Amino acid sequence: MRLGIDVGGTNTDAVLLEGKTVLSWAKSPTTADVTDGIIEVIEAVLKNANVDRSALECVMIGTTHFTNALVERRGLLEVGIIRLGSPASEALPPMSGWPSDLRTHMGETVFLLPGGYEYDGSELTPFNEEKVRRAVKKIRDAGLRTAAVSCTFGLINPAMEAKTVAIFKEEAPDIAVTVSASFGRSGFLERENATIMNASLVDMAGHVITSFKRALDKLGIVAPFYISQNDGTLISASYAARYPVLTFGSGPTNSMRGGAFLTGLKDALVMDIGGTTTDIGALTHGFPRESSVAVDIGGVRTNFRMPDILAIGLGGGTRIHLEPDAYDKDSLAVDSFTVGPDSVGYRLNSDSYLFGGTVLTASDIAVAGGLASFGDASLLPKMNPVVVKGLLRQFQKMMEDGLDRMKTAQGKVPVILVGGGSVLVGENLMGASTVIRPEHASVANAVGAAIAQVGGEAESIVSYDTVPREEAMRSLQETAVKKVVHAGADPKTISIIDVDEVFLSYMPGNTAQLRVKAVGDLALGKNVGKNA
Repeated sequence: MRLGIDVGGTNTDAVLLEGKTVLSWAKSPTTADVTDGIIEVIEAVLKNANVDRSALECVMIGTTHFTNALVERRGLLEVGIIRLGSPASEALPPMSGWPSDLRTHMGETVFLLPGGYEYDGSELTPFNEEKVRRAVKKIRDAGLRTAAVSCTFGLINPAMEAKTVAIFKEEAPDIAVTVSASFGRSGFLERENATIMNASLVDMAGHVITSFKRALDKLGIVAPFYISQNDGTLISASYAARYPVLTFGSGPTNSMRGGAFLTGLKDALVMDIGGTTTDIGALTHGFPRESSVAVDIGGVRTNFRMPDILAIGLGGGTRIHLEPDAYDKDSLAVDSFTVGPDSVGYRLNSDSYLFGGTVLTASDIAVAGGLASFGDASLLPKMNPVVVKGLLRQFQKMMEDGLDRMKTAQGKVPVILVGGGSVLVGENLMGASTVIRPEHASVANAVGAAIAQVGGEAESIVSYDTVPREEAMRSLQETAVKKVVHAGADPKTISIIDVDEVFLSYMPGNTAQLRVKAVGDLALGKNVGKNA
């Protein structure tokens, strides 16, 4: 049996899965110390299914902790930054374009040093060991606990980054070092940004992952546990502790994967309607369509493998800004109200009219309009049905506009509704061939975590004038498959699910950027999970 858990900012959800059957599910408020919330939800889900914890084969956890920490600027460490690429890369120093408040958190211990490579892996300028060693000592003497090392085309040739890490081990072995080659994909500034962000989060990541483990230990659960990452695949807990930025997009990804599993659809649009926002994404071959442009996280451009998501400010807790004296009028003027984007969030159960509060929310309107039945409808203020219908039409319009923006072709497409706020949507949506509300839709995120597979990706820039295309493609596929096996997949289940080839006209020769992605099912019952 698999236990899937999603630790969100508002709720912690859990599902118990046996094969393709959801045996039970539970939902609990997220606690300040995540350990307590996880323990509560696991005890509930096991009790509901009358299953002993010894039957668990593995535990998969998805979390938005690290994304929220960066967005809210909390728990971030000051980072010592070394870039190997001078003088060619000095025009744009590290953290160019970052929000000033975030740059302040990262500090000013930055070194631009000789080094770096050309696109074919040849040396740009020689590595200067003396200067690197001097920089490492300054980072150590400044009392910093974490460092980020980047190198131009370090993805093609990681040798200089490896030499720098070796110097850190000699001069400052207690400093945690993140290197840019760990984050794959070309795009130097975006890769460097990811490296710095990861370095700032490693301390928090250690604490959070330890909290997850402590919760499982307190319950006597010995099954291995994994963390879901941005593309819907799994990494080991120890790997997530080293590279927390890989989990940034796991929340919406898990919801979309859960929606695909619960409906059996491989290609569709998924609307995940939560308490604050509605996230709309596209499923392609059962996986979220990845963003083709740089993804902005907390104001910083990154090169993460993130789902292509459109977020709109409408969820169950969204505030409806309408003067109370207009509630019972026989008409609703277009300019008399606004919908969100602010939300009462986790205070829905206290602030909304349905639960005795005084804030008009989208959930109040859904119940007043007969789309849902929860809370105490007798507490709702007196509202003219015309006003209620007008607000529901506005909800519908916002959802339909979002669907239209995410479609990539003409014609109608199936739409899967998941999340606790899916009651806001009616039976029909313009542009949808069918609207599906699967069973267990409110915990689709935890389902997505439970079914997650192991993934691996390989990327390279290749000149076809020197390496035949077939040979380059075969080599990358073999590398991706090896990564998946090493991460703990059953070799019999591995398949290549995506091949991306982009010709680089600005480079000499017949040069292309190749990327291959493979996935496989977790080999349950084995001592696996060591990620590359």
